[in-house]
Amino acid sequence: MNAPVHYPRHLRPRLEEALEDSPVVLVHGPRQCGKTTLAREVGDAAGFGYFSFDDDVQRAAAVADPVGFVADLPERVVLDEVQRVPQLFTSLKAAVDERRRPGRFILTGSASVLLVPKLADSLAGRMEILRLHPLAQAELAGVVPTFLTDLFDGGFRAGRSGRREGRGLLERVVAGGYPAALARAAGRRRAAWYRDYADTLIQRDIRDLARIAALDALPRLLALAAGQTASLVNISELAAPFQVSRPTIREYVTLLSRIFLLEELPPWHGNRSKRLVKTPKLHLTDTGLACALLGLDAEALAKDRSAFGRLLETFVFQELRRQAGWRNEPVTIHHYRDKDQVEVDLVLESGGRLAGVEVKAGSTVAGEDFKGLKKLRDAEPKRFAAGAVLYDGGAVVPFGPGLHAVPISALWNET
Repeated sequence: MNAPVHYPRHLRPRLEEALEDSPVVLVHGPRQCGKTTLAREVGDAAGFGYFSFDDDVQRAAAVADPVGFVADLPERVVLDEVQRVPQLFTSLKAAVDERRRPGRFILTGSASVLLVPKLADSLAGRMEILRLHPLAQAELAGVVPTFLTDLFDGGFRAGRSGRREGRGLLERVVAGGYPAALARAAGRRRAAWYRDYADTLIQRDIRDLARIAALDALPRLLALAAGQTASLVNISELAAPFQVSRPTIREYVTLLSRIFLLEELPPWHGNRSKRLVKTPKLHLTDTGLACALLGLDAEALAKDRSAFGRLLETFVFQELRRQAGWRNEPVTIHHYRDKDQVEVDLVLESGGRLAGVEVKAGSTVAGEDFKGLKKLRDAEPKRFAAGAVLYDGGAVVPFGPGLHAVPISALWNET
């Protein structure tokens, strides 16, 4: 096995900026996405100490005497996997309040520590929170993308601005973004890593979060969710194969979301929301993981166009989620669907502006593909910045005011 290649993370400037005025900065996201590497790179450069609560001895010491443990810490320190020691949060608050200097603590967490009441109560107003995702395609390509800027500024210009990916797009979807998986040869070895990864997280991190009698049901539930990625959340369908209630399956979905394996994309509500569907969409947080759970490689995905369409939508959503995390101006993402089944895959809002993105798993685009974007534009004409249909082509093509077909490769600026 080759050592993982080091890819500079585009979130780093935001972490360094946050440390200039925030006493505590939390970097959270799934295990193995690169949180520790990023935190240590930034921390080592600034003289931070380092402690990991995956280490049994360090964790036991922090649990036994949280006040003493924090008192003995260096002035500036990285605390890794802090969700494993919630007993520490009150002591961290006391340390910050006693000596309120910026850049004292970098915390990392692989479960959503924001849902831990002690953290929410203890560090509110003292902590900036940053989300790190698996590698984005732009990070793999070593470029800083301009897609979101172009989208919100209406900056797409007609003409050649990308290339058709073809099989390369299938391979990107199957590969996913986890550094350790990408270090393996494509195919069976990567798929094995993803399956082992999911099993390990469920056996380890779910046990830390909740007592579940039917823990063996969770890998099967995650695989079912992979088959429903980019679909409206349907708890009844997810619960059908199991001898447990729908509320229990709802709880399991929430737990899988807390360890960043699943994500629910909320519906968009405009001023005229009576006819809009209000059910969230379900997405896996990485398409490499989804493909491994479904047993799909690039060849199989090429033959199953329905699965490819759903996975490509999830791929684009996650790529934009990752890019949104690097921007100084917040971006919220929703989906749009009305009672007539007219939809827009992704509705993005930032700085009072609204934009839409539709994902098409093909190399041609027709006027009908803009039906949902036109409805969105008509619903919010003053705020609407642009609408893009992403397709596997090589040129930006205008389809009316503010509407363009855009090569999917524009997401990572390959021209």
